[in-house]
Amino acid sequence: MRGGLALNDDKPVVLGRISGLFGVKGWVKIHSFTDPRDSILKYGDWVVGTEGNWRSVELAEGKPHGKTVIVRLTGVNDREAAVEYVNSLIGVQRDKLPVNAEGEYYWSDLEGLQVVHKDGRLLGTVAHLLETGANDVLVVRGDREILVPYIRKEVIEEVDLAKGVIRVNWDWD
Repeated sequence: MRGGLALNDDKPVVLGRISGLFGVKGWVKIHSFTDPRDSILKYGDWVVGTEGNWRSVELAEGKPHGKTVIVRLTGVNDREAAVEYVNSLIGVQRDKLPVNAEGEYYWSDLEGLQVVHKDGRLLGTVAHLLETGANDVLVVRGDREILVPYIRKEVIEEVDLAKGVIRVNWDWD
């Protein structure tokens, strides 16, 4: 559940974003949210677009390239055709992904959840997450924006998808 509503298993899980163009033959750069980065290439049934406006695409070819991943989509053979995909999200239907272990979540499942301090104060809603290297960070928007490290047990006391709530022990001042 999210915000009291059941999680929509038909909604794609976002695995990355098309971040730019690569060359003149229709290749694009991918900012992958998977670990390792090139795991995004394992999923061939991509949908691209924005929340609520998805369209199916087929991955023609892809490979790691330095600290990024580059891909060419089927039917996209030049730079002009690739431009329309830049800044699009990359999603995969949930049933194509492995089931999470207990206590593990896809970022898209955490986005939109309410964040409540251990003393009962509502801090806001998870807008998105950041990857910092040391740990992931929840970007919480409420009266002001708060960055909450995603450190289970120390900071993140509970994630309750059914109630749409994350309980935290975090003093940001």
